[in-house]
Amino acid sequence: MTTPEISFEFFPPQNLEASFRLWDTVQVLSPLDPRFVSVTYGAGGTTRDLTRDAVATLHKSSGLNVAAHLTCVNASRAETLAIADQFASAGVNDIVALRGDPPKGAGGFTQHEDGFANSVELIEALADTGKFNIRVGAYPDRHPEATGPDSDVDWLKRKIDAGASEALTQFFFEADTFFRFRDKCAKVGIDHVLTPGILPIENWKGARNFARRCGTLIPQWLDDAFETALRDGREDLLATAICTELCSELLDGGVDKLHFYTMNRPELTRDVCHALGVAPKVSLENVA
Repeated sequence: MTTPEISFEFFPPQNLEASFRLWDTVQVLSPLDPRFVSVTYGAGGTTRDLTRDAVATLHKSSGLNVAAHLTCVNASRAETLAIADQFASAGVNDIVALRGDPPKGAGGFTQHEDGFANSVELIEALADTGKFNIRVGAYPDRHPEATGPDSDVDWLKRKIDAGASEALTQFFFEADTFFRFRDKCAKVGIDHVLTPGILPIENWKGARNFARRCGTLIPQWLDDAFETALRDGREDLLATAICTELCSELLDGGVDKLHFYTMNRPELTRDVCHALGVAPKVSLENVA
């Protein structure tokens, strides 16, 4: 089994306790030498300033390659591109460009009167600046707003054609879900990097609710397994085993990059990476 290249997603802290948790997460995972880490935007653009500040701080203090999430929600084109310019001025030239989730209770995405209509328009505008390496989202399971069985692949093709260099997928629970999606992408000529998104399951109830909101299919065997594990007090052991097995199947199927949604809780992600052969990178000054 090939040792994968890895990357991690964090979300920006909204209070002092969360700031310490983010920093602890970075401290635990940065020795694994990720190719990049990303920092999310909240639904409705609610963490725009927090994301900007977290990205700038991580870039300056951690030595990691930091990618900033950028969305179209509740902002004009000028405001969105101004945020992008702030990232570039801080030395951050990697952006994960997304349409973004609407504010809670909004019922659906509504374009700002002076804003981008969708992620494709945002990607085109970012690409025109010539300043950024642009990554985008992809959906192996059907997006909740998908209009047909192939619309997720069609949208990804449009994003790639608009200037994206790589797609990071929404999480999924079975490797075949990704392989089927990869095959569909290949049929329409998508030959850019397609990196599976991995969600280590820290809490099954929370992960299950998250999956329902995202349109991620929940296999019955997984529900049954966690029901038994929770009853027996072995949910952590099961979570590590299931995530490691999923990643191993992906690697055996030709995947060489994995993107972990850490939820700012690093231990399970670290344990899975270790099981996959991703060893901490030890600097010379730490060798006695």
